[in-house]
Amino acid sequence: MTLLRLWWEFFKIGLFSVGGGMATLPFLYEMSDRTGWFTYNQIADMLAVSESTPGPIGINMATYTGFTTAGFWGSLVATLGIITPGIIIVLLIVAVLDRFRKNKYVEAAFYGLRPASTGLIAAAGVLVVEIALLNTEAASFPEIFNIKAIALAAVLLVLTRWVKPTKKLHPIVFIAFSAVAGVLIF
Repeated sequence: MTLLRLWWEFFKIGLFSVGGGMATLPFLYEMSDRTGWFTYNQIADMLAVSESTPGPIGINMATYTGFTTAGFWGSLVATLGIITPGIIIVLLIVAVLDRFRKNKYVEAAFYGLRPASTGLIAAAGVLVVEIALLNTEAASFPEIFNIKAIALAAVLLVLTRWVKPTKKLHPIVFIAFSAVAGVLIF
């Protein structure tokens, strides 16, 4: 029963998360609240692993979540669940694309989806920042800020934006640096 529910949950995410993998995050937070399968901190871990592994972030997140929830079969079912709506939609679009390619309503619908996907991605970004840099359960004001994480983020910002020798390095260098810093500092 867990596998069927896992497939259904990720089918819904695949159907409604427009804008790429980061747009799945609000749905994962909501799923966490409803099912209790994982915590917000585990979502942050899932995001870190999904960002640092090859492949689409949304599919990596589904695979990781499925594995966390129900092992190998959970990862397979969640991955199939998230890609099924896309496959169905693409097959339907291909079947009618020539007839509706220049339809003003179709163009307007896709134009209207842009702000929605931007909003979903921005909401996911805010939640990731909240989890990574803030401790919202802290009792006093200074404890709200995760000073080590903020310092690491500031160092990465400086290295990627303003220090010429490191500005053009490949992102994997910064991912590796952050992983090492996380192990050593945190």
